[in-house]
Amino acid sequence: MTRQDIRARASAATPPESAIQANYMSGFGNGFETEALPGALPLGRNSPQKCAYGLYAEQLSGSPFTAPRTTNERSWLYRIRPTVAHWGDFRKVDAGLWRTAPAVEAEPPIGPMRWDPLPVPAEPLSFREGVRTITTAGDGGAQAGMGAHVYLITRSMEHEYFYNADGEMLFVPQQGDLRLWTEFGIIDIEPGEIAVIPRGVKLRIELRDGPARGYICENYGGAFTLPERGPIGANCLANPRDFLTPVAAYEDIDAPGRMYVKWGGAIWTADIAHSPLDVVAWHGNYAPYKYDLRRYSPVGPVLYDHADPSIFTVLTSPSETPGTANIDFVVFSDRWMVAENTFRPPWYHMNVMSEFMGLVYGQYDAKPQGFVPGGCSLHNSMLPHGPDFEAFEKASNVELKPHKLEDTMAFMFETRFPQRVTAFAAESSALQRSYGAYGHQLHKHFNPRQR
Repeated sequence: MTRQDIRARASAATPPESAIQANYMSGFGNGFETEALPGALPLGRNSPQKCAYGLYAEQLSGSPFTAPRTTNERSWLYRIRPTVAHWGDFRKVDAGLWRTAPAVEAEPPIGPMRWDPLPVPAEPLSFREGVRTITTAGDGGAQAGMGAHVYLITRSMEHEYFYNADGEMLFVPQQGDLRLWTEFGIIDIEPGEIAVIPRGVKLRIELRDGPARGYICENYGGAFTLPERGPIGANCLANPRDFLTPVAAYEDIDAPGRMYVKWGGAIWTADIAHSPLDVVAWHGNYAPYKYDLRRYSPVGPVLYDHADPSIFTVLTSPSETPGTANIDFVVFSDRWMVAENTFRPPWYHMNVMSEFMGLVYGQYDAKPQGFVPGGCSLHNSMLPHGPDFEAFEKASNVELKPHKLEDTMAFMFETRFPQRVTAFAAESSALQRSYGAYGHQLHKHFNPRQR
């Protein structure tokens, strides 16, 4: 799919017949209720003596029972069999190239790092087999930090199911559409969209139009939520109405299968006899969701100077320190650049936060060469970075007219923790080993006799 195709799907010139998408419920963090069979949801109670249709009631909690109401997350699921009935004799299996913090495997020299897109292999790889960890940060066991991964998928999961007990997963597709069949319902995502699968939610991942590549932010810490808007007020940035949660859909399949669980940084598996995607109805506020990044409504400087990239935050994972995120998910999408007498690309800076960047499509304004769709970069905490030579010279000398950045979608996983590079990433042939010296190309312009 080209970026023109992606843009055409979201073009305002050809609006859909309805703003309401079938098979989804709108809103962020709502208390939803949905049933695939009429009357499957009990009225006015959670756990009746006997559930309709012979279902079992099961609660899935995403927070401690006593968490404040504003952060208390749980859903009640009415399923053909409870999860414990899908439980088998688990054994540890090879985790492949999936790593969990702390993962001290490599000590590359400090400095910026960048990778070309990882090639999609010809061999059959399911989602579980195709995850390649690039960086980890914090400590998964302490429920703080994150992992930044690239996924390469060449086959759908068949009678295979997975859930992540270590963290929630934010999917950012870059190539190829995915169907995430979760126990809460079905989510279809394409490049330009994201999906968040909460910790503990079972799913099966299927390909829809050929091999797929994309990025995952594995969040060990507080669940992603919307950032506070402060003086911006009630509108713009990511609007709650644009987040979509699936309606109930279930499988009633009795067939041999395999359950995989990521727990404690390891992958465990067991044989099962039934599909665990058997939830006929559910209600609550702990559920997977999707969001179209092309609906993000950016704000920015309209007179002079360049605002901090925090104005482009889509989702944030809070920490125990107010104003300091465990993770910020930031997107750099289409927008107008209008500031007067201003160096418009990001400035040169050093930062306590560490930045993992990826590019879904188009061109990133601070790195017009070498940073291509499917690639990624790392600019770690308190290490210098900024525009390359071409970006600096152009932005310093171009006539400043209103200019629209179009057909672009870059993003950043930013965390308060330093990010450690895995051995796979440090040794990968995709690593641009000369990238760390891009600053050496910058010219000396200083002249004490000329302002």
